[in-house]
Amino acid sequence: MKDNMYTPVNGAHCFRRLNGTHVTGCSSNNGGSVGVLHLINSKEDIDFIVNKHPSPPYAPIVPPALYTRENILRLRDEAGAYVSALVLMNNASGLEQFSQESRCPNQYSGLASVLKQLAGDAQRCSVDRAEGSWNPWGSGLLLEDFPFPIFYVAGVSEMEKLLDCYEKFNSYDLENQHQRSLCAIEIKAFMSAAVSTDICMRRSNSYNSLIPATKFCDPLQGKNVYATLFPRPIVPEEQRVEGPERIVLVSTRTDTTTMFDGVGLGAMDSVVPFAVLVSVAHFLASTLPKNDRNVLFLFFNGESYDYIGSQRFVYDLQTGAFPSRSTQTKPISMENIELMIDLGSLDNLTDLHVYHAAPQPMATKVSELLRKINQQFGFGIQSGQPVLTSNLPPVSAQSFLRENITFPAVIVASKPGNRYYHSIYDDQENLHYRYGNHSRKYDFTTLESLDLGDRSDLYGKDSVQMRIRNASTLIGMSIYELLTGRAYDQRNGTNSVLIDEFLHCFLESADCPLFRATVKSDTPHVYPAPPSRYISVHTTLTADATGWTYRVLGLLLGQKVENATKANCTALHLPYQWMAGYSGAGECRRTTQNMSLALSPAFMNETYDFNSYRYSTWTESTWSEMSARIFLRPSPAHETLTLSIGIVVMVISFVLVFLINSRSDVLFNQGSTSSIPIATQPTQC
Repeated sequence: MKDNMYTPVNGAHCFRRLNGTHVTGCSSNNGGSVGVLHLINSKEDIDFIVNKHPSPPYAPIVPPALYTRENILRLRDEAGAYVSALVLMNNASGLEQFSQESRCPNQYSGLASVLKQLAGDAQRCSVDRAEGSWNPWGSGLLLEDFPFPIFYVAGVSEMEKLLDCYEKFNSYDLENQHQRSLCAIEIKAFMSAAVSTDICMRRSNSYNSLIPATKFCDPLQGKNVYATLFPRPIVPEEQRVEGPERIVLVSTRTDTTTMFDGVGLGAMDSVVPFAVLVSVAHFLASTLPKNDRNVLFLFFNGESYDYIGSQRFVYDLQTGAFPSRSTQTKPISMENIELMIDLGSLDNLTDLHVYHAAPQPMATKVSELLRKINQQFGFGIQSGQPVLTSNLPPVSAQSFLRENITFPAVIVASKPGNRYYHSIYDDQENLHYRYGNHSRKYDFTTLESLDLGDRSDLYGKDSVQMRIRNASTLIGMSIYELLTGRAYDQRNGTNSVLIDEFLHCFLESADCPLFRATVKSDTPHVYPAPPSRYISVHTTLTADATGWTYRVLGLLLGQKVENATKANCTALHLPYQWMAGYSGAGECRRTTQNMSLALSPAFMNETYDFNSYRYSTWTESTWSEMSARIFLRPSPAHETLTLSIGIVVMVISFVLVFLINSRSDVLFNQGSTSSIPIATQPTQC
């Protein structure tokens, strides 16, 4: 009967995250939260729940267009006593904006917040004004705390379950809902953590002393991926001290986030600059001659949560812990970095801006090179004069500038244009991406001739593939001239087919030609879904997105070892790797890529002040179960009848038992059991 009573619903859950002072996200009751489904089509439907609510508690079904800060906070604050859950229904038709991130992402961990404390007059991003903010369409719901679960339903069949059940039982005669059975949903998503990271960690440590392995929250933790353009020499242990090495750091972030577990591709907010930097690295690896400066390409993880990856990287530079001892190379310090070029969000690939926080000659030089090379090759990309400001975009360079505002950091980004920043709808549709699938014909591991034009025969007019190709080629040529002191004189640029495959792999399917070229030929195909790029928490396995980034850099930056067999290459171990390659036949490459820990330094100090805002303090709550199912909640009359019948049956049972027990000697008497006397023989005298 139980299996027939409930119908499971598949979707994604909002979960709870905490920082040093606050808690954000959602949680159900311990045993699950139950609410009557009520479809929200207008603000009048919200008024109905707030003012009338004839049969509480409710679980409003909200379309994305009405999933606004005003409406959701009203359901939380004004109708909180009558709302036990909320269902977000996937319906993007006519949707113009959808971002739950703050208008000023990472506003408490950037350079401006430090300068504000010191000077009091620093330029800052304002969450109160959309104008001039870095995410004008942000609602800030990602940073709010909700006492009820929020469940996202994306599948058409799953939405039909909910709507059919609502239409059949709930949608009519709303004023008299309490008189009939209603369709309800039960959501189980109880979060163990509460209050703040500080309290949660102390609570976990206290319980852990009594019950080992008890945790209520875990620090957000992942891996940064990096690679050097030229291999760094192996040195003996006793010689591993900082040297006069000169390095140009080129970086971006790889992670993204949303309110819902496992949903969110971050197509425009991070995949685009991610693809640009991979293409730049590939371009420089194919063109740049060996010189006295090395290039370090760094892909930071966890930047969505107060710059976890870059904060840890800076901390490691300051403590001599980068690279790790296992690499057997010299440590790198902040002083070794001559220039940092950090790629921020590139929402408009035809309008690039250069930002710097302190007077920086290299910012002017980079800006001049972008304009000069664009004019020479006709990429159609605008770039004005560098902007000197402390109100920088939310980029990794802020972690460096917090330590030293004169650090030679140059940020390349565009003005905000992503209306779906950090949301479930920042996907391939938001990017207007269509997979070209031309890798069988064109080798994506080589550079592409610029004389081929706009490749509209492959991708159509004004494709995102060609816009990324033009932007990455422009940035790559600029770095080439910075390092060599002479202009790039060839007619080759980054590869549009590589970019097409890269976007396909990270936005549509990990079972793709580019990823298959980075593993051994006999490796089984992976699950055809894009890898998640949320930083998550510590696990024994490397996250999919991090692992694929590591392998792609090995393929595109590694030096091919000629005439090497699989057995010979495998015997050499790292940094030599055997991979399928473009042809699939297999090849050996000497690689330079590696990983470093992306865990906030706050969790390395037991006495750290979680109220200081010095480092990121984000943690993720643990949970035991996440599920959702719909069922028919009986009417009050039905419940009263059921209870009455139960009481009557109970009374009758007591009476029957009493009567039976009082007459048990009669009812259960089996008659007397007389003994038959034993005959004895008479005694004869």
